[in-house]
Amino acid sequence: MDNKSWTSVPHFVLLGISTHPDEQIPLFLLFLLMYIINISGNFYIVTLIVSVPHLHTPMYVFLSNLALADVCFTSTTVPKMLQNIFSPTKVISYMGCLAQTYFFICFAAMENFLLAVMAYDRYIAICHPLHYPIVLTGRLCAQMVALCHVLSHLHALLHTLLMARLIFCADNRIPHFFCDLYPLMKLSCTSTQLNTLMIHTEGVIVINGALVFIIASYAFIISALLQIPSANGKWKALSTCGSHLTVVTIFYGTLTWVYFRPLSSYSVTKGRIVTVMYTVVTPMLNPFIYSLRNRDIKEAFRKWMDNKSWTSVPHFVLLGISTHPDEQIPLFLLFLLMYIINISGNFYIVTLIVSVPHLHTPMYVFLSNLALADVCFTSTTVPKMLQNIFSPTKVISYMGCLAQTYFFICFAAMENFLLAVMAYDRYIAICHPLHYPIVLTGRLCAQMVALCHVLSHLHALLHTLLMARLIFCADNRIPHFFCDLYPLMKLSCTSTQLNTLMIHTEGVIVINGALVFIIASYAFIISALLQIPSANGKWKALSTCGSHLTVVTIFYGTLTWVYFRPLSSYSVTKGRIVTVMYTVVTPMLNPFIYSLRNRDIKEAFRKWVKRL
Repeated sequence: MDNKSWTSVPHFVLLGISTHPDEQIPLFLLFLLMYIINISGNFYIVTLIVSVPHLHTPMYVFLSNLALADVCFTSTTVPKMLQNIFSPTKVISYMGCLAQTYFFICFAAMENFLLAVMAYDRYIAICHPLHYPIVLTGRLCAQMVALCHVLSHLHALLHTLLMARLIFCADNRIPHFFCDLYPLMKLSCTSTQLNTLMIHTEGVIVINGALVFIIASYAFIISALLQIPSANGKWKALSTCGSHLTVVTIFYGTLTWVYFRPLSSYSVTKGRIVTVMYTVVTPMLNPFIYSLRNRDIKEAFRKWMDNKSWTSVPHFVLLGISTHPDEQIPLFLLFLLMYIINISGNFYIVTLIVSVPHLHTPMYVFLSNLALADVCFTSTTVPKMLQNIFSPTKVISYMGCLAQTYFFICFAAMENFLLAVMAYDRYIAICHPLHYPIVLTGRLCAQMVALCHVLSHLHALLHTLLMARLIFCADNRIPHFFCDLYPLMKLSCTSTQLNTLMIHTEGVIVINGALVFIIASYAFIISALLQIPSANGKWKALSTCGSHLTVVTIFYGTLTWVYFRPLSSYSVTKGRIVTVMYTVVTPMLNPFIYSLRNRDIKEAFRKWVKRL
């Protein structure tokens, strides 16, 4: 599929919500906040439903799928919009634009079908309560969710293929924050009659068909409610529908206003504002609507947040690296020395980069953030371990243990993402050296670092909440020097299948996704190096990557060995030793690796010392 056979426009420019410079920072902060609330709120709904057994009913199965669809729906548009706010070009490739259109339509349609399925669930629950467990079996629920997925993808494929046949001539500026149908059709220099026809026929059938089904379901529900004699009974039955009705009203009201009207009457400004309502605001509000108005969710959350419902263990005992009395003083001195070297070395890197102007480049901005992450990463575990060596109790509170787990995962993930960002920096520097200052602007660097922070905290929150749902019975002795995932899971007297599943799915995606990105970056770098004729030129280019490659090898090698293996094969003794490598040794070595192997750092240090 050659792009030139479709269009003479290789890319589009997304103008965003506003072009006023003064409005960019407030818009960025507003949408970033809404996106974080959306992701956190919807993952809270999913985690709660998965964790609490009495929420394993059809109604909440559909709600968890709606929450996941909300996350995907918003993630199709908002991250690119946030990136473009500070981007000088605001460019999206032609294929990227089509992909965004496809997934946007797909997840919008999925919400549409899921809302219809949820209306059917309420109809059976209120009109045929005795038949509810017989009709809505687990298999039927799975089939309905699967059908929602299939229909959504087919609907999206149709409209994306129709969009792909259009030709775009001179104007490639989309007056919107994502590749929406109407703004794209407005730019086309060929007829859009077929596209408009399909929106007003197939689109109306899909959207209005689901809406009519919802209205019909509620007509039967109201008819059944009128036959209930007591007002209390009516209110109790209707209260289970309130959240769903609120979401339906907001979603279909804005969707109908944007799409089901003539193309000639489409207003760009009004379209942008109303689109924000159903693409960002509604998915953000859904968790609040379903939690604040839902007694089951609120009750489940209260039980889940009550520490006594989690565990009968008020604290844990961290046994440390060794229990032999003769080894305690050598271990204390060794880890204290490594911790001091770590703190001193990483703060030396940060101070040097901040103090020397010619190190104010993207490469060293990322390195300074990695150094700070190293300090925080080690400080999460080592001080407590040093304290416990001479402590008679070696105790850590339950909440303290969860907090340590959270920050440990968070800073480990941050190192992971920063190493990927640093690989991208080296790729641009070696493969596209002339574009380096244009591509890696100060704003883009700040955005990438901010994104690393957001993703790290979300990743840590997920695994900490999953850990919080486990129950710990008699044994509270952790054979480790900190609250790591596997040693805690080994102690649990409840099923850890969900925790293991998330480590081997979401955890693998986060860690291995970054690793694959790094490997791909270096594949392009090696390809570019092979085209350099002189051996000196190759060595000079490769020398800027040596430090990064060394750190990547140690970090990912030990991390993969510890976590991405079956829980049954986890060895406590080996796990402790290997964990020390990436929690203490690697952060301590990073300043040496980056300073001893880096000419810029050594030269800057000499000048800095002379100036002092």
